[in-house]
Amino acid sequence: MAFDYKKEYKEYYMPPKKPVIVTVPPMNYIAVRGHGDPNAEDGEYKQAIELLYGIAYTIKMSKKGSRAIEGYFDFVVPPLEGFWWQEGIAGADYSRKEDFKWISLIRLPDFVTRADFEWAAAEAEKKKKTDFSKAEFLSCDEGLCVQCMHIGPYDSEPDTVRLMHEFMESEGYILDIGGERYHHEIYLSDPRKTVPEKLKTVIRHPIK
Repeated sequence: MAFDYKKEYKEYYMPPKKPVIVTVPPMNYIAVRGHGDPNAEDGEYKQAIELLYGIAYTIKMSKKGSRAIEGYFDFVVPPLEGFWWQEGIAGADYSRKEDFKWISLIRLPDFVTRADFEWAAAEAEKKKKTDFSKAEFLSCDEGLCVQCMHIGPYDSEPDTVRLMHEFMESEGYILDIGGERYHHEIYLSDPRKTVPEKLKTVIRHPIK
Protein backbone atom coordinates (compact mmCIF):
# COMPACT_ATOMS: atom_id res chain seq x y z
CA MET A 1 0.00 0.00 0.00
CA ALA A 2 1.31 3.45 -0.90
CA PHE A 3 2.55 5.59 1.99
CA ASP A 4 0.08 8.41 2.68
CA TYR A 5 1.55 11.40 4.54
CA LYS A 6 -1.92 12.68 5.49
CA LYS A 7 -2.70 9.44 7.32
CA GLU A 8 0.76 8.79 8.77
CA TYR A 9 1.27 12.34 10.05
CA LYS A 10 -2.21 13.38 11.11
CA GLU A 11 -0.84 15.95 13.55
CA TYR A 12 0.32 18.04 10.58
CA TYR A 13 -2.41 17.31 8.02
CA MET A 14 -5.57 16.50 9.98
CA PRO A 15 -5.78 18.87 12.97
CA PRO A 16 -9.06 19.27 14.86
CA LYS A 17 -11.60 22.01 14.13
CA LYS A 18 -10.26 23.94 17.10
CA PRO A 19 -6.80 25.55 17.32
CA VAL A 20 -3.80 23.55 18.53
CA ILE A 21 -0.10 24.26 19.03
CA VAL A 22 2.28 22.13 16.96
CA THR A 23 6.02 21.98 16.25
CA VAL A 24 6.50 21.27 12.55
CA PRO A 25 9.76 19.49 11.60
CA PRO A 26 11.94 20.43 8.61
CA MET A 27 10.51 19.32 5.27
CA ASN A 28 11.51 19.56 1.61
CA TYR A 29 9.13 20.73 -1.08
CA ILE A 30 8.64 21.27 -4.77
CA ALA A 31 7.96 25.01 -4.87
CA VAL A 32 6.90 27.63 -7.39
CA ARG A 33 6.81 31.34 -6.51
CA GLY A 34 4.42 33.87 -7.97
CA HIS A 35 1.99 36.67 -7.31
CA GLY A 36 -1.56 37.70 -8.11
CA ASP A 37 -5.10 36.42 -7.70
CA PRO A 38 -5.10 32.58 -7.49
CA ASN A 39 -8.54 32.52 -9.15
CA ALA A 40 -7.40 34.30 -12.31
CA GLU A 41 -8.03 32.25 -15.44
CA ASP A 42 -4.70 31.20 -16.98
CA GLY A 43 -2.92 33.09 -14.19
CA GLU A 44 0.43 32.34 -12.62
CA TYR A 45 -1.11 30.28 -9.82
CA LYS A 46 -2.82 27.75 -12.08
CA GLN A 47 0.34 27.43 -14.14
CA ALA A 48 2.33 26.83 -10.94
CA ILE A 49 0.07 23.95 -9.92
CA GLU A 50 0.68 22.23 -13.25
CA LEU A 51 4.43 22.43 -12.67
CA LEU A 52 4.17 21.07 -9.13
CA TYR A 53 2.09 18.05 -10.10
CA GLY A 54 4.18 17.40 -13.19
CA ILE A 55 7.28 16.92 -11.04
CA ALA A 56 5.49 15.14 -8.19
CA TYR A 57 4.06 12.47 -10.47
CA THR A 58 7.35 12.07 -12.33
CA ILE A 59 8.96 11.18 -9.01
CA LYS A 60 6.10 8.88 -8.01
CA MET A 61 6.22 7.03 -11.33
CA SER A 62 10.03 6.81 -11.44
CA LYS A 63 9.64 3.21 -10.26
CA LYS A 64 8.54 2.39 -13.82
CA GLY A 65 11.31 4.33 -15.53
CA SER A 66 15.05 4.20 -15.97
CA ARG A 67 16.06 6.08 -12.81
CA ALA A 68 16.29 4.06 -9.60
CA ILE A 69 15.94 6.60 -6.78
CA GLU A 70 17.78 5.40 -3.70
CA GLY A 71 15.41 4.67 -0.82
CA TYR A 72 12.31 4.95 -3.03
CA PHE A 73 8.98 3.78 -1.63
CA ASP A 74 5.58 4.16 -3.24
CA PHE A 75 3.62 7.11 -1.90
CA VAL A 76 0.43 9.07 -2.33
CA VAL A 77 1.31 12.50 -3.71
CA PRO A 78 0.88 14.85 -0.71
CA PRO A 79 -1.71 17.63 -0.80
CA LEU A 80 -1.18 21.00 -2.41
CA GLU A 81 -0.01 23.69 0.04
CA GLY A 82 0.70 27.39 -0.10
CA PHE A 83 2.56 30.14 1.71
CA TRP A 84 0.77 33.48 1.30
CA TRP A 85 1.60 37.08 2.13
CA GLN A 86 0.95 40.68 1.16
CA GLU A 87 3.33 43.56 1.65
CA GLY A 88 2.69 45.43 4.90
CA ILE A 89 0.14 42.94 6.26
CA ALA A 90 0.76 40.28 8.94
CA GLY A 91 -1.71 37.81 7.50
CA ALA A 92 -4.02 38.13 4.50
CA ASP A 93 -6.55 40.63 3.18
CA TYR A 94 -8.95 38.53 1.11
CA SER A 95 -10.49 41.62 -0.50
CA ARG A 96 -7.15 42.29 -2.23
CA LYS A 97 -6.36 38.95 -3.85
CA GLU A 98 -4.50 40.67 -6.69
CA ASP A 99 -1.88 41.76 -4.13
CA PHE A 100 -1.09 38.24 -2.97
CA LYS A 101 2.43 36.91 -3.18
CA TRP A 102 2.72 33.18 -2.76
CA ILE A 103 4.84 30.06 -2.83
CA SER A 104 2.85 27.08 -4.04
CA LEU A 105 4.11 23.76 -2.66
CA ILE A 106 3.93 19.98 -2.65
CA ARG A 107 5.87 18.09 -0.03
CA LEU A 108 8.65 15.80 -1.22
CA PRO A 109 9.23 12.37 0.33
CA ASP A 110 12.36 12.35 2.47
CA PHE A 111 14.21 10.07 0.05
CA VAL A 112 14.14 12.70 -2.71
CA THR A 113 17.46 14.55 -3.01
CA ARG A 114 18.07 17.79 -4.86
CA ALA A 115 19.62 15.75 -7.68
CA ASP A 116 16.49 13.58 -7.88
CA PHE A 117 14.36 16.72 -8.02
CA GLU A 118 16.44 18.20 -10.84
CA TRP A 119 16.17 14.96 -12.79
CA ALA A 120 12.38 14.89 -12.32
CA ALA A 121 12.02 18.52 -13.42
CA ALA A 122 14.03 17.80 -16.57
CA GLU A 123 11.99 14.67 -17.29
CA ALA A 124 8.70 16.49 -16.80
CA GLU A 125 9.88 19.29 -19.08
CA LYS A 126 10.68 16.82 -21.85
CA LYS A 127 7.37 14.99 -21.47
CA LYS A 128 5.13 18.04 -21.08
CA LYS A 129 7.11 20.27 -23.47
CA THR A 130 6.70 23.04 -20.90
CA ASP A 131 9.27 25.25 -19.17
CA PHE A 132 9.77 23.95 -15.61
CA SER A 133 12.52 26.42 -14.68
CA LYS A 134 10.29 28.19 -12.14
CA ALA A 135 10.09 25.06 -10.00
CA GLU A 136 12.62 24.82 -7.18
CA PHE A 137 13.70 22.47 -4.41
CA LEU A 138 12.78 24.26 -1.16
CA SER A 139 13.75 23.27 2.39
CA CYS A 140 11.59 24.73 5.13
CA ASP A 141 11.68 24.50 8.93
CA GLU A 142 8.42 26.00 10.20
CA GLY A 143 8.96 25.16 13.85
CA LEU A 144 6.43 26.35 16.43
CA CYS A 145 2.99 27.11 14.98
CA VAL A 146 -0.71 27.35 15.75
CA GLN A 147 -3.00 25.53 13.33
CA CYS A 148 -6.62 24.60 12.83
CA MET A 149 -8.86 22.76 10.38
CA HIS A 150 -11.01 25.27 8.50
CA ILE A 151 -14.26 23.95 7.04
CA GLY A 152 -15.87 26.18 4.43
CA PRO A 153 -15.03 28.61 1.65
CA TYR A 154 -11.60 30.20 1.48
CA ASP A 155 -13.07 33.68 1.92
CA SER A 156 -14.38 32.75 5.39
CA GLU A 157 -10.89 31.80 6.64
CA PRO A 158 -10.54 35.06 8.65
CA ASP A 159 -13.08 33.66 11.15
CA THR A 160 -10.85 30.63 11.80
CA VAL A 161 -7.72 32.80 11.89
CA ARG A 162 -9.33 34.97 14.56
CA LEU A 163 -9.99 31.89 16.71
CA MET A 164 -6.39 30.75 16.21
CA HIS A 165 -5.00 34.10 17.32
CA GLU A 166 -7.26 34.26 20.36
CA PHE A 167 -6.15 30.76 21.35
CA MET A 168 -2.42 31.38 20.91
CA GLU A 169 -2.62 34.57 22.97
CA SER A 170 -4.48 32.72 25.74
CA GLU A 171 -1.63 30.20 25.76
CA GLY A 172 1.01 32.93 26.04
CA TYR A 173 2.22 33.03 22.43
CA ILE A 174 2.42 35.85 19.90
CA LEU A 175 2.17 35.81 16.11
CA ASP A 176 5.52 35.57 14.30
CA ILE A 177 4.63 36.11 10.63
CA GLY A 178 7.40 37.84 8.66
CA GLY A 179 10.71 37.14 7.00
CA GLU A 180 10.63 33.47 6.06
CA ARG A 181 7.57 32.65 8.21
CA TYR A 182 4.25 32.80 6.40
CA HIS A 183 0.49 32.31 6.50
CA HIS A 184 0.32 28.63 5.47
CA GLU A 185 -2.57 26.70 3.93
CA ILE A 186 -2.85 22.98 3.16
CA TYR A 187 -5.66 22.02 0.77
CA LEU A 188 -7.33 18.71 1.61
CA SER A 189 -10.27 19.15 -0.80
CA ASP A 190 -10.46 19.55 -4.55
CA PRO A 191 -12.44 22.79 -5.13
CA ARG A 192 -13.46 21.48 -8.55
CA LYS A 193 -15.32 18.61 -6.91
CA THR A 194 -16.32 19.99 -3.49
CA VAL A 195 -18.94 22.60 -2.66
CA PRO A 196 -17.41 25.62 -0.90
CA GLU A 197 -19.21 24.90 2.39
CA LYS A 198 -17.41 21.54 2.70
CA LEU A 199 -13.87 22.52 1.69
CA LYS A 200 -11.25 21.36 4.20
CA THR A 201 -8.17 23.56 4.59
CA VAL A 202 -5.49 23.39 7.26
CA ILE A 203 -4.52 26.93 8.30
CA ARG A 204 -1.16 27.33 10.05
CA HIS A 205 0.52 30.43 11.48
CA PRO A 206 4.02 30.71 12.96
CA ILE A 207 4.20 31.80 16.59
CA LYS A 208 6.77 32.39 19.30
